[in-house]
Amino acid sequence: MDDLVDQLADRFAAPARREPSERAKDIAALRSFIVDGGYSAGDRLPSERDLIVELGMSRNALRKALDALDHDGTIWRHVGKGTFVAADDGQKGAGAIEQLGGQMTPVRMVQARLCIEPPLAREAAIHASRSAIANINQAKDAARAATTWAEYEAQDDLFHRRVAQASDNILLLTLFDHLNAVRRAVSGGAVIRATERPTAEHRSFDEHDRIAAAIEARDPHAAHMAMRRHIGSVSDRLFGEA
Repeated sequence: MDDLVDQLADRFAAPARREPSERAKDIAALRSFIVDGGYSAGDRLPSERDLIVELGMSRNALRKALDALDHDGTIWRHVGKGTFVAADDGQKGAGAIEQLGGQMTPVRMVQARLCIEPPLAREAAIHASRSAIANINQAKDAARAATTWAEYEAQDDLFHRRVAQASDNILLLTLFDHLNAVRRAVSGGAVIRATERPTAEHRSFDEHDRIAAAIEARDPHAAHMAMRRHIGSVSDRLFGEA
């Protein structure tokens, strides 16, 4: 009789004991997704619908994991724009980025990118290791293979960050991360797409190819100019002639 009581107690107590463990696994899976995906401060995460598919979670489990990361300052949410990776100092840093983003116009943002990213590509052509070049090509190919705009944007961000990483200069990489965080705050979800995914003719694909090829060829001038043309081209497509 005592054994039966113990079995029944274990049976009804088990879900309560399992739930925290399962939640911890969901939180860990979401953290790993952010880290492995190369997301950094200011980067926007995919939509809940895409995350559910990527992580194999229920909507309720995902929201609990997002709530946990929001609470500890790993991410922050902007109503109408999405969920973003927070700066290293959490919500305070994220708020500062959002505030700065609110003071920037798209044209000023493009000007800032032109000051920083083409020289980064130049430095990458000089200093990139073989593994850094492989990482650049991997992100470039993943962007071309994207099946949604959210997936493309994540890989596009990763491509640009890996170019910055290839400069082998931690200060320049840190400057890029702050620049990119503000860029994400400026653009947010304001861009309206006419298709569900990038088309095969999307101009950024060939532009990325030229940047990567120049870096791999160790041609600093070509890398600088390819990145400059790319940023100008993106600006024209998204915001019109500056």
